[in-house]
Amino acid sequence: MKFTLGWLKEHLETDADLDTVVEALTRIGLEVEGVENPGEKLAGFKVARVLTAERHPQADKLQVLSVDTGDGVLQVVCGAPNARAGLVGVLGLPGAVVPANGMQLKVSAIRGVESNGMMCSTRELELGEDHDGIIELPADAPIGTPFPDYAGLNDPVIDVSITPNRQDCMGVRGIARDLAAAGLGTLKPLDAVVAGLPDIVPQGAGPDVRTDDAAACPAFYGQIVRGVQNGPSPDWLQARLKAVGQKPISALVDITNFVMFGLGRPLHVYDLATLTGGLVARPAKAGESVVALNGKTYTLSEGMTVIADDLAVHDIGGIMGGEHSGCSETTTDVLIECAYFDPEHIARTGQKLLLTSDARTRFERGVDPEFLNDGLAIATRLVLALCGGTPSEVTRSGKPPRVGATFGYDPALAETLGGLAIPAARQKDILESLGFTVEPLDANGDPTDIATFDALRVTAPSWRRDVDGSADLVEEVVRIEGIDKVPSTPLSRIHGVARPTATPEQKLERKARRTAAARGLNEAVTWSFLSESEAAPFGGGAWTLANPISEDMKVMRPSLLPGLLAAAERNLKRGQGSVRLFELGRRYLADKERLTLGVVLAGAKAPRGWQSGKAQPFGPFDAKAEALALLEAVGAPVANLQVMGEAGAVYHPGQSATLRLGPKTVLAAFGMVHPSVLKAFDLDGDVAAVEIYLDALPGKRGGTGFMRPAYTPPALQPVTRDFAFLVPADMVAGDLVRTVKGADKAAIVDARLFDLFTGAGVPEGQKSLGIEVTLQPGEKSFTDEELKGIAAKVVAAAGKLGAVLRG
Repeated sequence: MKFTLGWLKEHLETDADLDTVVEALTRIGLEVEGVENPGEKLAGFKVARVLTAERHPQADKLQVLSVDTGDGVLQVVCGAPNARAGLVGVLGLPGAVVPANGMQLKVSAIRGVESNGMMCSTRELELGEDHDGIIELPADAPIGTPFPDYAGLNDPVIDVSITPNRQDCMGVRGIARDLAAAGLGTLKPLDAVVAGLPDIVPQGAGPDVRTDDAAACPAFYGQIVRGVQNGPSPDWLQARLKAVGQKPISALVDITNFVMFGLGRPLHVYDLATLTGGLVARPAKAGESVVALNGKTYTLSEGMTVIADDLAVHDIGGIMGGEHSGCSETTTDVLIECAYFDPEHIARTGQKLLLTSDARTRFERGVDPEFLNDGLAIATRLVLALCGGTPSEVTRSGKPPRVGATFGYDPALAETLGGLAIPAARQKDILESLGFTVEPLDANGDPTDIATFDALRVTAPSWRRDVDGSADLVEEVVRIEGIDKVPSTPLSRIHGVARPTATPEQKLERKARRTAAARGLNEAVTWSFLSESEAAPFGGGAWTLANPISEDMKVMRPSLLPGLLAAAERNLKRGQGSVRLFELGRRYLADKERLTLGVVLAGAKAPRGWQSGKAQPFGPFDAKAEALALLEAVGAPVANLQVMGEAGAVYHPGQSATLRLGPKTVLAAFGMVHPSVLKAFDLDGDVAAVEIYLDALPGKRGGTGFMRPAYTPPALQPVTRDFAFLVPADMVAGDLVRTVKGADKAAIVDARLFDLFTGAGVPEGQKSLGIEVTLQPGEKSFTDEELKGIAAKVVAAAGKLGAVLRG
């Protein structure tokens, strides 16, 4: 919710400056997200008059102007077609920065003629889209006046974050009411705010309006104004709307926006000439459609509320008006509609249509149901003041709901629930200043006039539908008194050692996260939502959001790699030479959420040096090393893992694999990312990646801890033996190593590949694999015969795979 300080002071009688207002807003729970003064960026621009305009001697389309700045006369070169003697415009002086392009003005020579600034257009000052010529101000504009002061742009804009329960603060007046209750001034009466507007003298019957959907639209009011002249709204109104980010359209439309942002009351104005018969608020019929003011066509379904005439639907009730019945420059007769829409119905309709608007934001939170008459009257008076015309009677259909609960309240709850002792009389004053009706009660629950009372009977105002109990009243009195006054009270400490609260899954995550960080990986936290294009290389998303924040965040991620690859791409393009990222999070698959650890290694593994002359890239074995180290840290039986293929289409075939505990249990996938995936993420060079499926880890027997077994070194030294086998060139070395290791499980404790050779002495189509086998004796050393027997078992086991001992 944006508003200007000047707009606030139209409702709040106060001498408080900007800093005081901002501090008070935050103190009472209306968080200030930002403050901007649009006049600051125009500090170097002045109102100036062109005295003379002569043709540039070196350019046909340029003129040399002599410009009166109020402090003297400057020479300025200008190419605007409307530049002429006598014109009053806006001059940017040397040192000023043009808002539209960030260019700093300075004294310079243009085609050989010195220029001491620039006469500016509306677009260059970001005050509109007009760029056909320089700004033309009235002839009596004060020369030399800073342009922000003349244009009224030195009015700071305050942006406040309104929580969903504070629907009363979706208008400037509601915020002013809160600040008045906080002691920052006095809330002006509504009559004073609209003073000077023409009175309404009805002539003729009111419009034919009614509601046939009492549940969704309990009240529907309307008033006609005939003989209006629609055109641009006055400067003061346009300035108000521009300051809060609204584009002025026409006087009639701008009036409705002014009332909505100022008073929190959405309205709609129809061109009466476009309507056939009366207007009715009714449930939509299945298949009906409407072209809304945003130019899009929406197909409606039963349960939605529409505003229609005898022929067609004109409005999605409470959300957005229709394009057909909108006002234009030729509009002469208008129907002003002011209705109350049920918040739940509005929310459901907006979600189904994926349609948001300022009106929906207010109606679904709940506007003041007792402000229909005043809201309609203020809008009508503004139309009479700005567009003229003759008003009709008001037609009222239906009745707004009664809002404002009444309940008893014990002032002592402010301390027991809110932690702040506030005198009962002070609490009564706070609630009354916020618009609550407060009646003191004695010990018997009867009304009393005495200064000391035991309880209160409180009735919430119609604009506070969120207040429904004593706890809500405590919140109101404590935030106005000052949350900063609530003393800090430490919780009582339990004696003894606290019980551990971390779950096994949390312990697992901590271990994985710390190990990854210790290995030099940087943790990334990426969105759980992806665009459909980002999810496509990973098989697409199993879950699509019905109401996404944007199209780039539409599906739940099927893998952690898209977010990490996107992060790597951003870092590499910003000059980072080596990117080592990891993320611990969840993948969202069709069956469930799965805890996963993802790693991406991109860029240079090591910078270029005198030995290699070029940077060393990451390779698949770097990914494998990370996978094994992380798996070991989280308690996986690394010694029993098998390296197998089928890492998936995301990885490069032949440069990737999986780590499995048995043929079916996949604990990790690792390797080089497929070039097509890298292209989709605009990544150059090789990128290695790891995915560790933490949910697939085997459960711990006898507990959930990660305690290491006691160190029990064997009494005798191990024995190593080397074997060289000739195998087919396409044989996977891991299969041979696994077979050799299982040849004698009692004696062989480890086997590893230490050599790969092809060339002289190795037949064509074959390769030589060197396997180191580690033997661990038990109670006594191996004899020569035992060693020969074990070697025979190794050779026999390898032979089953087609391996032959190399001579």
